[in-house]
Amino acid sequence: MASSFDKYQKRKLISSYVSVVISIALVLFLLGCLGLLVINSKKVADHFKEQVVMTIYLNDTAKYVEVNQLKKSLAMADYTKDAVYVSKEEAAEFMKAETGEDFMDFVGYNPLKNSIDVHLKADFVTTEQLAEISEGLSNKAFIEEIRYDNDLVELMNDNVKKITFWVLIISALFTLIAVLLINSSIRLAVYSKRFIIKTMQMVGATKRFIRRPFVWKSVQLGIIGALVALAGMAVVLYYLDLTFPELELLRNTVLIGALFVGIFLLGILITWISTFIATQRFLNLKTDQLYY
Repeated sequence: MASSFDKYQKRKLISSYVSVVISIALVLFLLGCLGLLVINSKKVADHFKEQVVMTIYLNDTAKYVEVNQLKKSLAMADYTKDAVYVSKEEAAEFMKAETGEDFMDFVGYNPLKNSIDVHLKADFVTTEQLAEISEGLSNKAFIEEIRYDNDLVELMNDNVKKITFWVLIISALFTLIAVLLINSSIRLAVYSKRFIIKTMQMVGATKRFIRRPFVWKSVQLGIIGALVALAGMAVVLYYLDLTFPELELLRNTVLIGALFVGIFLLGILITWISTFIATQRFLNLKTDQLYY
């Protein structure tokens, strides 16, 4: 009978440990994924900003030397990510592929202009910077017109600011929730052993001696939970990098490494503090208070 009871107690203890590890792992995993979002939020925003195109339309009378010189100056400019020359023939072929019809059959000639499509670096995709760049290029006589979607740029920058603000707010809130959830799991695990804690105290064991095995066991569970969470984060990060290679999510290894270390240390720190506080609480209770 005693053997059967011991087995039951052992299974109950293991089940308690497993639930604590799962709670820690899930909370740290979600917190880590949010951290990955925060780290890469600027990179994602920059990626979308760099999709904005400034199109420079050229006069038909523009000389080869002038166009070639403009292409070289654009390639060397601080604000240029890349610049591609598009001839009127290439533009016509693109429109034909898009619409499925050859508009030149109706018009009788090619009304399109030779142009240069400029993708700007993300830091220069603002209304002020675009206006300044456009003004600097407009003084060239062979440039007929410069076009870009100013409304889209304003909307994009406004949304980036709003998203950044709310991501930071949610990150802070989720960190607090993570701490509270892990703390609750640890407190429940310690609560189940409150009579053992009081018994050890009654036979003369010091508070430090009583706390040590509880703290060490919780730290072990925190380490296991953190490792599980880090494994999940690594899988998510690897999958996202394969799905969106243009974002180069694995390029910033220093920040990603710091995040992984931070999540690991956070798992240890929260479990240590939570166990210390929980055991201290039961150590300070009177025996008759353990039943409430």
